[in-house]
Formats: sequence, C-alpha cells, structure tokens
Amino acid sequence: MPKKRFPSARERRHGAPSSVLRRASIGGIVLAVLLAVAGLLAYITRAQSPAPPKATPAPAFSSASPSPAATARTAVAVASPPKTTDAIEFAKAATKVLWTYDTRSFSRAEHLAGLKRWMTSEKKYADWKSVTDQVPSPVLWSRMHDNGQHASATVGEGHFPQAFKTALAQDPGAITEAYVYAVTVTGKQSIAWKGSGAGAESRSTTLAVQCRPDRDCALVGVLPNVAP
Repeated sequence: MPKKRFPSARERRHGAPSSVLRRASIGGIVLAVLLAVAGLLAYITRAQSPAPPKATPAPAFSSASPSPAATARTAVAVASPPKTTDAIEFAKAATKVLWTYDTRSFSRAEHLAGLKRWMTSEKKYADWKSVTDQVPSPVLWSRMHDNGQHASATVGEGHFPQAFKTALAQDPGAITEAYVYAVTVTGKQSIAWKGSGAGAESRSTTLAVQCRPDRDCALVGVLPNVAP
C-alpha cells in the first residue's frame, strides 16, 4: 500500500504565491495604525520583491448561509473564542484553533465559519485573508479528507515581541486608536492520518489581536513573519 504523504508546511498554507505580498502589505498597514513607528513596520513586513507567477485562484469562501446541519456542527468544528481582555491569553487560544482541524468530520467551509467567529467586527482592521491563508486549499482539504487527516495543537508560550514593546514604550499613546497588539506564540502541531500515520512539528506565529478596554479580545489577523 503506498505510503501516505505528509503535506509540507508550504502545502498547508495552500501555496498561493500572490497572497504573500498582499499579506505583507496588510500586516504593514495594521502595524502602522497600531504603532506609528516606521522601524517596526520595516522589521515585520517582508521586503518588496517581484511577485511570482500568479497561481490559479482557489474558490472563494462562500458568504451564503450554511445548511442547518452545517450550522449545528460549526461550534464543534472550531472551538468558541474565549471571553478575555488579555491579549496574550487570547492569542494563545487563537493559535491553538488555527493549528487544529479535522478533515474527517468537517468541511473546509464549516472550518472557516468557525474561525470567522474569532475575527474582530471592525472591518477597518480585520485581515480575514491572512487567516484563510492558514487553511489548506479546497483541493488539498479534499485530499486530506480522503486520507483521514486531522491535527491538534499544544500551545506553549506567548509574549509581546521585543520590537513591539520597544515601539510601544517610545509612543504609549499609539495603542489607543486601534488597541491592536502583536503577540508571538510558540507551540507544537501534531498531525495524524489513516494507517496509523502521524507526525509533529514545533511552530511559532505572530498574531495581531484587538483588545479594546470595553470588550473581549478578537483576532485581527496573522502577520506574514514571526517577530521574536
């Protein structure tokens, strides 16, 4: 029996070349609004370079209302966001759901619907595209479903990146417009599939999290680079 292939990190991000520069641009805008510090903006965003040939776009996430059955299962597909005003606590919880999925039981649309509940309602800051870029493409999701692939995550440590803390110390008032915090989280993702196949890898990510004083935290997006 042919050995089941373990998707690479590139495949899990479903390899949309043109999304990289777009995510970098959005990440830069978010940080510019957040910190108003050019040095941190240059530190986080990717260097501008010619975009590689554009890949065939994947089918867009439908905004149509899900079926009653899908709606009933959404809460199971992705855990509900915690009610907290602690940016680090929220970022760690968000990272766990971003690294967790079950293609055996849920469709990609159901998974995305669950993640959508974590997003900020402020469209000015929400970067939904950077979140969907973390989810396997429709074609890859289908192949993973056939392979019975599912993943769980163990989150370790979360912290404000040093560049973020430095910039905030230089201009404490910059946070009060958007209340968006950069948080870097580390942990491990474990993946299993049919035939007792399994694998694991250490991972890290930097999220943008909005925590206004009068409401619970919400996810803004995933930054294109990990900030130490």
